[in-house]
Amino acid sequence: MILFRRRRPGRHAEDGDIFVETTPPDSRDDEAALEEYVDGLAGDAEPERQGGPYDVSEIPDDDDIGRLDLGSLKIPQVDGVEIRMQTTPDGDASDVVLVSGDSALQVGAFAAPRTEGIWQEVRDELKGSIVSEGGTAEENRGRFGVELRARVRTPNGPTDLRFVGIDGPRWFVRGLYQGRAATDPSAGSTLDDCLDSLVVERDKEARPVREPLPLRLPQQLAERLATQQAQSQQVSDPTWGYPPDDGRGSPRRR
Repeated sequence: MILFRRRRPGRHAEDGDIFVETTPPDSRDDEAALEEYVDGLAGDAEPERQGGPYDVSEIPDDDDIGRLDLGSLKIPQVDGVEIRMQTTPDGDASDVVLVSGDSALQVGAFAAPRTEGIWQEVRDELKGSIVSEGGTAEENRGRFGVELRARVRTPNGPTDLRFVGIDGPRWFVRGLYQGRAATDPSAGSTLDDCLDSLVVERDKEARPVREPLPLRLPQQLAERLATQQAQSQQVSDPTWGYPPDDGRGSPRRR
């Protein structure tokens, strides 16, 4: 903040300077003016984080929500919401997609600085990238603060997306709404509730800013995926005499 002080007469006064005699201002008036000025600045700032997603140290005492433990992310298990995992070719978990009706929410957690949030910076970069590729993007305020609504160009035609970001203590969560919820936020209210109940557990390791926080598949799910991948490799083996695997036996990817 820069404070400006009225120039007073003296040896550094220049010709043409005009000075007006005034009564000394009341310090209480100064305090009120400063408070009004600061409040005005706050109106344009990012709102303070309220509610979830929660850091693992912030879970409310009366919380009784069942969650799927994926390591850095604890995903709330909500009736009517399907949890899908996206995996790497090596079988490691990479992303989480929540599906409710004709809407989906992709969730990812990333390392962030200790002292400041990165959502504004990420948002600006997303906007620039989308516009440079012929799409459109505009900012709006939603349940989780400032969000980015975009229309991107794809081989199958224009697609609507909605990005939200939440800055936490040393972590950042990005949500990507697709389907109906991308253009009609009310259609994604159930997915909003899931995001609001999400829990993030940041490990103690030093990580570069924006590095994805590691996800861990539950043992039962990991074994099931390994079995599916093994079966997929067998079916696609030419010695079996079957056509290549159509992908239905593999983890679904969006």
